[in-house]
Amino acid sequence: MTDSCSTHGTLPVLSEGPYAFFFDVDGTLATLQSRPEAVTIPAGVREHLQQLAAQQQGALALVSGRPIAELDRLAAPLNAPLAGVHGAERRDAQGNLHVISLPAALVQALEARLTSTLAQWPGTQLECKGMAFALHYRRGMAYESQIMQLAEEVVTQFPELVLQPGKCVVEIKPQGVDKGEAIRAFMQESPFTGRIPVFIGDDLTDEKGFLAVNALQGVSIKVGAGSTHARYHLDSVEAVWAWLEGSLLQQQNNVGKEFSL
Repeated sequence: MTDSCSTHGTLPVLSEGPYAFFFDVDGTLATLQSRPEAVTIPAGVREHLQQLAAQQQGALALVSGRPIAELDRLAAPLNAPLAGVHGAERRDAQGNLHVISLPAALVQALEARLTSTLAQWPGTQLECKGMAFALHYRRGMAYESQIMQLAEEVVTQFPELVLQPGKCVVEIKPQGVDKGEAIRAFMQESPFTGRIPVFIGDDLTDEKGFLAVNALQGVSIKVGAGSTHARYHLDSVEAVWAWLEGSLLQQQNNVGKEFSL
């Protein structure tokens, strides 16, 4: 991976397209919070997403570690294709659901084990997603090593599961599930097919999405500092909001010049 600080400060020209836009949520469209339930997307940003989706004939999707139900709540009234739990559940543009599930007995056993263990570590939080588990430790940094050891023990015991590290969180999810696979699936479907993919994300969970977009000769944008496979860089969530607004104006006016932050 390259150091994001060495990527271009000026983003590529986005003329009239056609483009397919993919957005991560936490740390990209919404600022990070100490508890995941405290995260919100500002009303103005949601309005801009709706406008951009309309401009691109619906070729806009949110690609997140959050479940689809939470994404609908956060993005309302936007009604867009969604990839939740890193693609373990996906709603296509026709409203069809594609879900990768785990055996109910395994989910119940893991939930009980993880709940009882994290209860011993103040400030940590378990987020159960049905087919995946997020172990948060933003408010319990002293337990980072214990959290990682616990997660590694689980995936060693159950080889159908893998780890997905993130910012002050590690997720346990099914094998073969990642944001790159979700984006590739969307790009094979209407209205995304034949378009240039644009993906914006901020975390380790987004890196496979960047790789997928790069392979499709698209535009990959990393938010914040850190090593990345993304080809372009934005400094902050606020910079994403400004870029989103600028991209709308750029395409509305069909301006063929660079939009620089």
